[in-house]
Amino acid sequence: MKAELQQLLVEALDHVLNDSEAERPQPQIERARDTKFGDFACNIAMMLAKPLRKNPREIAQSIIDALPDNSLINKVEIAGPGFINFYLSDQAFHEEVSSIVKRRSDYGQGNFGAGKKVLVEFVSANPTGPLHVGHGRHAAYGDSIANLLAATGHDVTREYYVNDAGRQMDILAASVWLRYLECQGEQLNFPQGGYKGQYIVDIAKEVVDLHSDKFVHASENVFEGVTEDAPVGNKDSHIDGLVGNAKSLLGEESYRVVQQFALDAILSDIRDDLEGFGVNMDAYYSERQLTEGGKVREAIKKLKSDGFVYEHEGAMWFKATEFGDEKDRVVVRKNGQTTYIASDIAYHYEKRQRGFDLLLDVLGADHHGYIARTRAALEAMGEPGDSLEVQLVQFAVLYRGGEKVQMSTRSGEFVTLRELREEVGNDPARFFYVMRSNEQHLDFDLDLAKSNEEDTPINYIGYAHARACSLLRKLSSRELVFDEVQGLEHLHRLDADKERGFMSTLTRYPEIVELAARNRAPQNVVHYLKEVANEFHSYYWAYKILDDQDDGRRNARLVMFTAAKQVIANGLALLGVRAPEQM
Repeated sequence: MKAELQQLLVEALDHVLNDSEAERPQPQIERARDTKFGDFACNIAMMLAKPLRKNPREIAQSIIDALPDNSLINKVEIAGPGFINFYLSDQAFHEEVSSIVKRRSDYGQGNFGAGKKVLVEFVSANPTGPLHVGHGRHAAYGDSIANLLAATGHDVTREYYVNDAGRQMDILAASVWLRYLECQGEQLNFPQGGYKGQYIVDIAKEVVDLHSDKFVHASENVFEGVTEDAPVGNKDSHIDGLVGNAKSLLGEESYRVVQQFALDAILSDIRDDLEGFGVNMDAYYSERQLTEGGKVREAIKKLKSDGFVYEHEGAMWFKATEFGDEKDRVVVRKNGQTTYIASDIAYHYEKRQRGFDLLLDVLGADHHGYIARTRAALEAMGEPGDSLEVQLVQFAVLYRGGEKVQMSTRSGEFVTLRELREEVGNDPARFFYVMRSNEQHLDFDLDLAKSNEEDTPINYIGYAHARACSLLRKLSSRELVFDEVQGLEHLHRLDADKERGFMSTLTRYPEIVELAARNRAPQNVVHYLKEVANEFHSYYWAYKILDDQDDGRRNARLVMFTAAKQVIANGLALLGVRAPEQM
């Protein structure tokens, strides 16, 4: 309805501004906060007052006079300094409810993003261990945003950037190798800087099964020349020394075998975990492939040829400050190794080369400084800085029994996403993750998420859908049949304020989808669905539908329930949550 009103206004403006050189702003229409002022309101007349040098009420009247006839509108009034208030006809609501029932799962989908290619990169956790509950929030939020963008006409690709190069991968390889040596009977003190989770032991056992004693070396050789570990020494220097010895003792080929085996095992677990969570990535993009394929060096070469790289104290620096960053950034260290910043630059430039209009990164809240330097790099490479959008996700803290649960991948003391899914369930977990804005800290209360109480948000919404399903199932026991066609024909009989209000709420769904997509705010859908569920339950108790002997009126009300059921199912689907048929 809103889109149709906007089109009518555009046509009226074309007539009013036909001989004017004034710029034609896009009319903005909003739902009226109070229905006594109509259903929709527009301030376009006040926007045109200055360029046209006319009284806004006079402009508003001209626009109203030029509006094409349409059964959607019952009346139009001017309010205050020049607001145009639209009062919709009952027929407008009836037609929209009919559209919900007929379009079913397609209802609410729009096209404001048509022709725009978007790459949503999210999760992208280092493949050094299983996904934990913090990663779960990124997965639920990123996937919901991708769903919303797809529902509004965008061409969406979901991508996971695999950080499979650099120091963390070396620490992973060394950790697995050391556990492998322990499995082979070697006695050693496991480094504090290594990865300590049980998953490392499990991977090491698989290496034993496949390669037997092929990679065994005496522990005294493994620790030869390595500095003391903490607390006496430094844990970082200690693990780095062990990495160096692993590479030397194993040789390049065997070291790569161990490292790749560990990477493949963890990445396979991550893929399986995400798919089990309802998150299906279109691509997993390898940092190692980016580096070994020469993309990083090519990006640095381009920056250098354009004059945006300089040498200082043996390192190569990107002139990020010329593009608004707070400081210049090292892209090649003194030892000739490229930095992770250089990889980020190459990766985002490569995204643009793949033809994506918008690069939407979902990152942790601690990546705030990442935004300016990456935009600076894109601009230096000749790409628009605003082609990058970053949504920061605040941390999720897990509570069980009122106690905070610690999470650390390195120490191995964390609750995995898989464990959370098994304990809570996919649907409650995904719903709980997106109830709050991504900009707010999230306290994930396991007890609340698992609660069967009807007044918890997900149960309250789900119960409305299940109740509608139950109502339709009960028809046969009353020897009744739902005649949808008759119900649609009799919608005009539902003229009580409660019924018109319910219709008005249901028909807002397309606007909510667009709002949530534009604001990257799936919580807007959550809040709206709670409102729908509230009106549903209120309507359910207000009318004893199955006791109504009037077939036409009963079927009209069943159409309302069917429409509400569909809207709830569609909204939950955007959040990656299933709508229950019984509870």
